[in-house]
Amino acid sequence: MNVPRQKSASSADQDSPEDRIGRFATIWSRAIFPSTATSLTRPEFEQHLLPLAHGLRDALHAWPFDPAPAHRVGSDLVAAHCTDPDALSRTLGVVDSYLVLYCGARITGPDLTAEEIRNRCARLQHSLAAGFSQALRERTLAEQEAIARSALSARSAAEEALHVTETRFRAVFEDAAVGIGIADLDGNILEINGALLRMFGGVDHHVRSRRVNEWVHPDDAPHVWRMHAELVRGDREHYRVEKPYYRNDGTVLWTNLTVSLLRDAEGRPQYQLALIEDTTERRLLNLRLRYEATHDALTGLPNRTLFFERLEKAVTAPDATRFGLCYLDLDGFKAINDSLGHSAGDRMLVEVADRLQSCATASGEMVARLGGDEFVALTTGYECADEVEELAVRILSVLAAPIRIDGRELTVRGSIGVVEGLSGAQSAAEVLRSADITMYRAKAAGGNRFQLADAEADARAITRHGLTTALPAALERGEFFIEYQPLVHLGDGTVHGAEALVRWSHPQHGILGPDRFISLAEHTGLIVPLGRWVLEESVRQARGWQRLHPAHSDGGPLRINVNLSPTQLYHPGLVADTVAVLERTGLDPGALCLEVTESALIGADDDLLKPLRQLADMGVDIALDDFGTGYSNLANLRRLPVSVLKLDRSFTQSMQQHPADPVDLKIVEGIVALAHSLELAVTVEGVETGAQADQLKELGCDTAQGWYYARPGAPDRIHTLSLADAV
Repeated sequence: MNVPRQKSASSADQDSPEDRIGRFATIWSRAIFPSTATSLTRPEFEQHLLPLAHGLRDALHAWPFDPAPAHRVGSDLVAAHCTDPDALSRTLGVVDSYLVLYCGARITGPDLTAEEIRNRCARLQHSLAAGFSQALRERTLAEQEAIARSALSARSAAEEALHVTETRFRAVFEDAAVGIGIADLDGNILEINGALLRMFGGVDHHVRSRRVNEWVHPDDAPHVWRMHAELVRGDREHYRVEKPYYRNDGTVLWTNLTVSLLRDAEGRPQYQLALIEDTTERRLLNLRLRYEATHDALTGLPNRTLFFERLEKAVTAPDATRFGLCYLDLDGFKAINDSLGHSAGDRMLVEVADRLQSCATASGEMVARLGGDEFVALTTGYECADEVEELAVRILSVLAAPIRIDGRELTVRGSIGVVEGLSGAQSAAEVLRSADITMYRAKAAGGNRFQLADAEADARAITRHGLTTALPAALERGEFFIEYQPLVHLGDGTVHGAEALVRWSHPQHGILGPDRFISLAEHTGLIVPLGRWVLEESVRQARGWQRLHPAHSDGGPLRINVNLSPTQLYHPGLVADTVAVLERTGLDPGALCLEVTESALIGADDDLLKPLRQLADMGVDIALDDFGTGYSNLANLRRLPVSVLKLDRSFTQSMQQHPADPVDLKIVEGIVALAHSLELAVTVEGVETGAQADQLKELGCDTAQGWYYARPGAPDRIHTLSLADAV
């Protein structure tokens, strides 16, 4: 195919979208104009193709993707008299070579990867070819019916003007571009034209020696011969089907077959007329485009599209057929791409694909690549669930051998989620989601293993995902609120302050504690705006307490304890946000205590401690929360800018009973003595009994909190507490 030389990609990228689409139309018109039968000049023909080129470009970037416009482009080519098969071949070549080059840049809609653009381009070619073929077939069928009417007219008029009719009939019969055959009702072939003879190999007696009923092919649709029998009986006038034939050399000829019944002057069935269009090349093209659209270009494995078709068939199979799915994700594949490059990563994926194919060779088994480093193995028709687990074991086993790339031996590890069950129980999407969730459980457990799907674990993961996605909107809608748990001075039982504890009033799940969503907020980064909101609300509430109860300004709940997450500690705006909140509310810095978990400060360097030191220098208290659980060196307390130790409840649980464990008493006594020697106050959490409170008081602890004093509650409950309430 002769097409103009293309511009370089960089030059094409500098042109405007209209310039690029115009250049594409120019290349297209020059390629197919010699194959057209139009009265237009080439420039006029180019203008005719310009809107079709716009349609292809828009379809390439449409969201959601729909190849239907390309189908209409194929029909429009036939309408423009581009009926030569060479016109279709050249059009597909131009689309394949130049559509992405000149029209691949995004105009509107989401960005697409190069692989997605090429996949879309292939599907557009498939749809364009289908539209061209359908329009050409409809045009041919119209001509065929005209030929059939002419043939019938010629045969009927033979009694009146045999000479004239025979001449006309032969002209139509012999020169037709489609194959034409006439047979009697018993199937004996009476007449064939040259086009039909060429379709079957050009040997006349090989065609005439066979009866119509002998041209049976294994791929014949069940209704083909039923409709033929109805036509011979006179119960049907015509039928159209797609039918394969064996040629004389054993190859297969695919056709669009139209068979019509010819009646005599009195209306009795007399002959059968067959019009045959050769569609073999078109079918091969469709198969090639179908393969490209359903297989991964890198590994040759079935892609997500074909896999989902097979999975859909497996999960909807009748009679409760068993199926199993292994969802594989390679562990640490990103590190290989980042360190050795994508070329090495691609070679590893090809090797992994080959190994996986060696594992799934039995009937009913298939392997596919979903994308990236994610693969799936589907199996059906097995006897028990153990066979699916054996497939997962085989996959891990073949991955165990190192892969040699560029002189390096790379170890391949993978995490597999296994789903096994009966068809009809879940949809394909649900099965794939369960396998994906299970795979991530295997990865979280350390990788290089498989996990079996668990409905409860799936439900927890789905709920966790739902909470994660709902977090941003929840903060905007004001679904979070704060409860306050009093901090009681053990010396006289007075309320010393309160700890702010955030809650989520979820529309479906009700009131959720921080254990349900704080880790999700940490993972998504929402912890920073959420923590800022908690700080501001808590400080404003503390200032409100001071205004409402000035009598308690020296001994009331002046202090407010607010928890800081590790992410907040690393956030550069921590000090500025805290200062801004204190200035807006007017709360004295000494009335604020920020609680930081001990584990967050293990090994902390001076850069991390600098913001805390700045806050401590301002007068803000820093409390070391959950002290005793982080296994930190006690000597580190000297360099940490903390003024309060919050002793973890695990050290004091034994004190809920009498007598307390003497070892625990010694530990707590030692910690309190150490803290006081460093001028640190000691707060104990989780106090639940009076005996526990008394024991802690004797050991010298300063403040305490727990259900013995009060559960977390609304801010207006703080001032209702008293020593009498506590005891």
